[in-house]
Amino acid sequence: MRVEDQPAFVLHTRPWRETSLIAELLTRDHGRVAVVGRGLSSPKKRVQRAALQPFQRLRVDYLPRGEMARLIQAEAVDTAPALSGEPLMAAFYVNELLLRLCARHDAQTPVFDLYARVRGELDVPESLAWVLRRFERDLLEALGYGLPWAHTEDGERLDPASQYRLDPEHGPIRDLRRGELSISGAALLALAEDRRPESELLGSLRPALRNVLAAHLGAQPLKSWGMLGELARIKPSPR
Repeated sequence: MRVEDQPAFVLHTRPWRETSLIAELLTRDHGRVAVVGRGLSSPKKRVQRAALQPFQRLRVDYLPRGEMARLIQAEAVDTAPALSGEPLMAAFYVNELLLRLCARHDAQTPVFDLYARVRGELDVPESLAWVLRRFERDLLEALGYGLPWAHTEDGERLDPASQYRLDPEHGPIRDLRRGELSISGAALLALAEDRRPESELLGSLRPALRNVLAAHLGAQPLKSWGMLGELARIKPSPR
């Protein structure tokens, strides 16, 4: 059955044959959908091809056909954010995370709404780390992997002065050994209360959450993790 006037975001595109492309879309009502746009190099379809850019918000018509759908129409409904540098890399990270964690044709309206939110928050470099940590927390929750950020599995509230490790299935576990991924209760409480922590605590959330995400991603790490790390190494230090 033909799907019409469906809100969607473009996560990724790649060329297909000589004149066509395959676009991975995050739709509001049907989850992640791969569509084939045919003959998009023709002058008549120039506007449609221009709309199929990563981060673009669309309304699309398509005809489902097995794993791939045939794109009938795509129309941009706003202007995609103009990103560069770290915000651009962060946007690619967000898209790659969704491509890896969201199964095709699995309707996840909360994920669509979450993407709409984070897409509008990525253009402020000063708050980028906090934007990404909130996104990771909320994406885990939307996909059914959420953790009790402010409590241990048995309901004990975290002690801000104690150290914990984040178990991907059980949440915070007291870490008396203070291992490499040890994180303070204060940082986790700030995350649970949606309260941006100070810089040092905010920085400790990144590896802890990455470890949780890695458990759900499987053996292959995200390509964007390596690119973000490289960008951080070459970024000039503030004077």
